[in-house]
Amino acid sequence: MSRAKGISRVQRTLNELRKLGRPCQVVERRNQFVGPHGISEDLFGIVDVLALDPERGFVGVQVCGSDWQPHVRKMTEEKAQECHDWLSTPGGVLELWGWRKVKKILITGKRGKQAVWRPRIADIILEGEDVVLVERGKKQ
Repeated sequence: MSRAKGISRVQRTLNELRKLGRPCQVVERRNQFVGPHGISEDLFGIVDVLALDPERGFVGVQVCGSDWQPHVRKMTEEKAQECHDWLSTPGGVLELWGWRKVKKILITGKRGKQAVWRPRIADIILEGEDVVLVERGKKQ
């Protein structure tokens, strides 16, 4: 999805994954024949970006903006079977990355006026047979 200002969420994700040393590639595709303007189709309905992590395996990343809850619902309810299949495959890891602007933290520890793009990241895991989301940096 192109934006008039700045770069897309997917491009931000690719940039960040590459900074982490993870080779990655966009795996969603544009289907121009659906609807008046076309639609984006995710790999297996759940993955926008595929990354390789030597320690964890192949990482499927679902990317969103500040519309976090609909994507949580998509991954844990609507596409739970697809997520279960992915996570049940040896080496399969899933993450949800939601991009938003946050105030930059100054050296003094206070929030400054400048806003920067930061990802909100959650791991999607299996707990028994259930697909659940565990947000990084949050106490469980």
